[in-house]
Amino acid sequence: SGQGDRSEGIQVNGEHKRVVDLAAKGDILKITIRDTASENIVPTDIPLDIVYEDEDVLVINKPSNMPTHPSMGNYENSLANGVMYYYKSKGEERVFRAVNRLDKDTSGLMAVAKNSYIHARLGEEIQKKEFNLPAFPTTTIGSFPQTADVKANRASLRKGEISEEEYIEFNRNKIAECVKEQEETGLDVLVHGEFERNDMVEYFGEQLKGYLFTEKAWVQSYGTRCVKPPIIWGDVSRSKPMTVDWSVYAQSLTEKPMKGMLTGPVTILNWSFPREDISLKESTYQIALAIRDEVLDLEKNGIRIIQVDEAALREKLPLRKSDWYCEYLDWAIPAFRLVHSGVKPETQIHTHMCYSEFTDIIKAIDDMDADVITFEASRSDLLILDSLKENNFKTEVGPGVYDIHSPRVPSVSEIKSALYKMLEKISPDKLWVNPDCGLKTRGVSETAASLKNLVQAAREMRNENI
Repeated sequence: SGQGDRSEGIQVNGEHKRVVDLAAKGDILKITIRDTASENIVPTDIPLDIVYEDEDVLVINKPSNMPTHPSMGNYENSLANGVMYYYKSKGEERVFRAVNRLDKDTSGLMAVAKNSYIHARLGEEIQKKEFNLPAFPTTTIGSFPQTADVKANRASLRKGEISEEEYIEFNRNKIAECVKEQEETGLDVLVHGEFERNDMVEYFGEQLKGYLFTEKAWVQSYGTRCVKPPIIWGDVSRSKPMTVDWSVYAQSLTEKPMKGMLTGPVTILNWSFPREDISLKESTYQIALAIRDEVLDLEKNGIRIIQVDEAALREKLPLRKSDWYCEYLDWAIPAFRLVHSGVKPETQIHTHMCYSEFTDIIKAIDDMDADVITFEASRSDLLILDSLKENNFKTEVGPGVYDIHSPRVPSVSEIKSALYKMLEKISPDKLWVNPDCGLKTRGVSETAASLKNLVQAAREMRNENI
């Protein structure tokens, strides 16, 4: 389960090869798909009614009164616990990957993929039928411009100058404007704009148990932007939904899919001052369970696409590359998987990554088992594309077609040029079209013009490539 195992992937005639290497007639091709065990799931000797099994999938007849995944009060009696025991008894290290999910009291057949590739392929087929999105689907990363009146509305609530009802009404009007603008622009997957949020970590920390906040302990994020990292002082848990009302209201305004927007557990941990009496791993898993509750509440309330951002995934990598997996990624990646482990196969999980280079951990990122991953890649001349192709990246991807850190409006031809460059390394059926990061720091007019050109570029690409 070390980093060396992950690189064995493809062999031709017994020799390691890259995805870009050519094979000849008569060559013997062997592809090894390796996994590590789901270390947060306790193997339990539970009888399983296996009705079908091959090298890629298990089909199990799940009885009623058995949850699919471990949860509060059901840590060792779920189907996942039984499957992990079954794998262990066969000497196999695998991650529990349910293709479909049944409620605790529902009996029936469940498919469990034995590797990430099969899980991704089966999930793609289910979701393509569910959403019926066009080729080169368009979306944004989450936030829309945080104008002066948006910031003033938050400040007024904090100072007690307006009521909670007035604050909510203002934000609802902003959400309605945002949804209308996206529909008129022609985006395929919409967002609510995040007008209620100050910072992507502080916002969630304020609503989770176990956090403290300072008033003036500002830390520079980048440029002139500063944040106040929250302080973890106790066990982290969620006492009530944090984003559901905003997302549900936004979804009620449109027939198009509305993304629920969350920050992932690793980023929340990495951008907080952590506890020192327990491990970073344990703190991260506490946060992951809290965010998992939010994910399931969003799903239960009709939000079919949920984005869980892990902008800071790379930030706690050990200095020694040999320690990257054993001391960090081997628990950070499973923490993200825990967040979305309970969703139905029809629910599409997105994540976004920014602020760093990711080419040297691209295999770990693929193991997050998200359905769509967007990257901040435009400023690096899309160098990540080579790594995606070389590592046979299985996840659908949106590398970012223009740089949001500049007020400059990209032209249609410029965006199409970026998309053509992406198509040299990414299959058309896996490519999303989006800005490379959130739009909170941009102006209203430049955002509208940029997104209009983005949508037009995608439409022209559909006509030219289908």
